[in-house]
Amino acid sequence: MQQSPHFPQSQSVSAPAVDSAAQLSNLQQTYTVIPRVRPDTPLLDSIAAPADLNTLTTAQLITLADELRLFLLYSAGQSGGHFGANLGVVELTIALHYLLDTPQDQIVWDVGHQAYAHKVLTGRRDQLATIRSKDGLTAFPERAESVYDTFGVGHSSTSISAGLGMSLALRYQGRTQTVACIIGDGAMTGGMAFEAMNDAVQQDADLLVVLNDNDMSISCSIGGFSRHLAMLWESGYQVDISDEGEPVLCQRPDMQGFDRRKRHKEMRDVPQLEDNLFKAIGFTYFGPFDGHNIPELLRVLSLAKQMKGPVLVHIYTTKGKGFAPAELDPVGYHAISKLPVEVKNDTQAVATEKSVSNTKPALKYSQVFGQFLCDKAAEDDKLLAITPAMEEGSGMIDFARQFPERFFDVAIAEQHAVTLAAGMATQGVKPVVAIYSTFLQRGYDQLIHDVALQNLDVMFAIDRAGLVGEDGATHAGVFDFAFLRCVPNMLIAAPKDENECYHLLNTCYEYQGCTAVRYPRGVGTGAVIASPAQTYNIGEAVVESVLGNDDAPKKLALLAFGTMVATAQQAVESLIDNDIESGCQAHVINMRWVKPLDTALLEKLLEQGVTHIATLEEHMIMGGAGSAVNEYLLNESPAFKNNRPAIINIGIPDRFVAHGSQAEQMADCGLDIKGVVRQLKQLLS
Repeated sequence: MQQSPHFPQSQSVSAPAVDSAAQLSNLQQTYTVIPRVRPDTPLLDSIAAPADLNTLTTAQLITLADELRLFLLYSAGQSGGHFGANLGVVELTIALHYLLDTPQDQIVWDVGHQAYAHKVLTGRRDQLATIRSKDGLTAFPERAESVYDTFGVGHSSTSISAGLGMSLALRYQGRTQTVACIIGDGAMTGGMAFEAMNDAVQQDADLLVVLNDNDMSISCSIGGFSRHLAMLWESGYQVDISDEGEPVLCQRPDMQGFDRRKRHKEMRDVPQLEDNLFKAIGFTYFGPFDGHNIPELLRVLSLAKQMKGPVLVHIYTTKGKGFAPAELDPVGYHAISKLPVEVKNDTQAVATEKSVSNTKPALKYSQVFGQFLCDKAAEDDKLLAITPAMEEGSGMIDFARQFPERFFDVAIAEQHAVTLAAGMATQGVKPVVAIYSTFLQRGYDQLIHDVALQNLDVMFAIDRAGLVGEDGATHAGVFDFAFLRCVPNMLIAAPKDENECYHLLNTCYEYQGCTAVRYPRGVGTGAVIASPAQTYNIGEAVVESVLGNDDAPKKLALLAFGTMVATAQQAVESLIDNDIESGCQAHVINMRWVKPLDTALLEKLLEQGVTHIATLEEHMIMGGAGSAVNEYLLNESPAFKNNRPAIINIGIPDRFVAHGSQAEQMADCGLDIKGVVRQLKQLLS
């Protein structure tokens, strides 16, 4: 049972002094331009660690919020990265670090999109411009980077589970530090969050959860939970906290600058706030409060942090707060690219503009998927599409508009997305699950037991496969070949370019069973998509080229998977055409399928006297496509018994790859052209 919300008798409340109303009249400034020159932020520059906040008055904290927000705008323009969420939690971050004794007290950020302000206040201000760059700060909290980063994150809905684990471990050790978990309303839709809240009540843990409600994750929040939060918002009331720690129902004060329109088109009767979801679970609930009002945050959090048992403080914020364009377009400003270098020469600027306008940009792979989805849905009314809160990222905006009754955004609930598709498939429709590679890891049990074991007709469109650059190790899709190919009934396709991606999507869609098409982040090679849609032969590879003389003593078969085909071709051309290996003939093979492999082609190559085999993939070497080739040759190949060529697997080594540009990551792993040539030379020698 949950204990009384009253404060423990031995603990005193140290509420900060509040300045006069005149001093607090201008709470926040709003900016309209991202500064290109480092702004003047004298108060922020005086903060070397969170403890430095303790000497500031409330009015100074408000000034600090303005300076911090302006500095974040400048830094984002220099480095790019997550944008809107960071601007929205400036005041909350300041209040938490003012009130808590970090790093002894623990702040656990969910997802990490909103941790830039936290990094600035914890001694990393001057490094923030390096964020997402090689050897610079990470895009998310990371334990190895700072003692103030209590838990490494990148995926959503983990903070309450992690914070609960910290709280229980502290209690076991007789320690009394505060643990505060910061979670957004989008992340709260993930099942782990509810599992953790249920357990927190069961354990009667001392845990402070701050729900940052901005009606957004990356896209707009959806579903019953979001509707429930909207009802609390629409009521016009709040559960305040008394000086004694008692919940008090009162009318919520009007907050100037907040949009009070209804967040949902259809609103049911507003329930009594005493009967909200969190209280029903067993949490002590307070809110909703204005998350941009520093005096209010200081008052509420200073009281809530001293309460026993699981406590949830519900605040509402504006994503992109303080930057007018981001407030108007929170989806578009979820993350931004760094600002381009200004061109001073007008003639040069005109020439650059003309050169860009005459070049047709290559499609992103997500756009290829979106185009396929719309084309196929127009001719097949059985197609239904599912995404776990990645409508924009997965390229599904047009599909959602054209076929709204066939589009299912299930919020941040990857496990549910997979089993939902399985249930749909039992009723004779064709579900397509659009999901990032790194997020499919979260639905792995469901993929095995609910889809593959029953051999249901579900297609997975797996985006962001391979290395993803600045987002780093948490978002790298480098394990999918390994965890998919060991599952019976699965087919796995890896297209080399946009055209092949389109047709492999069509091939896997037409196949009756469990399939996956795996493609990378970003733009393709510029390949034109041929019409109409083709259906490739399952498990059939393509010989891209044969370079060198037939009578060469060394015969290399370079088996390339996915987008590494282009790298393979250029590496072999460098070897042969530049006479690095004049005595070598090289076959460049576009394997196209990871499962099933084109074993007939492998046998043919062995029978033709191949002396060296190299596999090339943007995936972990361990368990990857190269491992699949090795397993076949060692265990099943008749020709391999008579001809045992030298073999090398080229891929990502057994380590997590640090953030940086994608080109830097590829070079670091030896997957750029230079690195592949070097490894092929070692093989051939």
